[in-house]
Amino acid sequence: MSEIGVAVIGFGLAGRVFHAPFVSAVPGLKLEAIVQRKGDEAAKAYPSARILRSVEEALGDSSISLIVVGTPNETHYDLAKQALLAGKNVVIDKPFTATSEQAKELIAIAAEKKLVLAPFHNRRWDGDFLTVRKVLESGELGRVVTFESHFDRFRPLPREATWKEAGSDCHGLLFDLAPHLLDQALVLFGTPKAVTASVRRDRDTTAIEDAFDITLHFDRLLAHCRSSMLAAEAAPRFLLHGTRGSFRKYGLDPQEPTLVAGGTVPPVGDSREWLAEPEENWGTLAVAPDPAVPNKLTRTVVKTELGDYRNYYANVRDAILGVAPLNVTPEDGYRAVKLLEMARRSSAEGRTLPWEG
Repeated sequence: MSEIGVAVIGFGLAGRVFHAPFVSAVPGLKLEAIVQRKGDEAAKAYPSARILRSVEEALGDSSISLIVVGTPNETHYDLAKQALLAGKNVVIDKPFTATSEQAKELIAIAAEKKLVLAPFHNRRWDGDFLTVRKVLESGELGRVVTFESHFDRFRPLPREATWKEAGSDCHGLLFDLAPHLLDQALVLFGTPKAVTASVRRDRDTTAIEDAFDITLHFDRLLAHCRSSMLAAEAAPRFLLHGTRGSFRKYGLDPQEPTLVAGGTVPPVGDSREWLAEPEENWGTLAVAPDPAVPNKLTRTVVKTELGDYRNYYANVRDAILGVAPLNVTPEDGYRAVKLLEMARRSSAEGRTLPWEG
């Protein structure tokens, strides 16, 4: 297999935790370079990669076929456009772009140049989400009527010296975590008929939107996507109710905290397992074998599927090589950004908006 040269732009949380480790672990991808404008953290972590001090160096390098944009939100569109025009395939960390119009433009450029353009909706490969998909596909819940997805934090005071807490239309919790939750709901249920949202600033002091509740309306199903920075007690990560029973799951996928704590990603094919969730965080399925006797429930602990962000990059590799379709398409990125815009407008206008795709 010929190796695809990769350059990761940025070595903050995104580049350091979500991109460089997984690019390095996937056969067929070679981490050629990391663009870090200053500092030596990238050089220490990846001594075999070249450290570049400008994006232009990466764009002009013929050994690099894939550019990974892992920079602050407002730079995604401009950097991705430059990379596409330079003939590079592109992965863009979430949010895909700051506006749906920007997303449309990038999609058109990529199509014209026959390049892969992939939103980094990596949480399709979260173990908890893979478990929810399996539960839904089993049919054990019957017809699902409500789906609730939480991604909460407890940060009552703003963090200092981070662009994520700076006031901007493409910063804040809505553009940080909602892309993941919305994309997961879209994968499970398709495009909604309408959107109702509350996007808020709940903390006493904040420059950003720090809470949201977004409801996606489907035929006989409501999907609630929620996040808050004032959640000292954890809500279920997932809660599903159906005509036959319910599924409840606590705890977040362990991949991010493991890497933040200094863990390493084994290469694909390594005998080490990546990455089992502790049994205490497994979900519970409660169903009524006989709906006529609803008080007699059967409760089953459901083992969490193995999450693995390496599979995201393995698919990007295969799409570039032309041997597999892209799993997370640029159109998926557009839909998520469109829903972010609609959620903000729904909240501002205090009404439910029909899908405007």
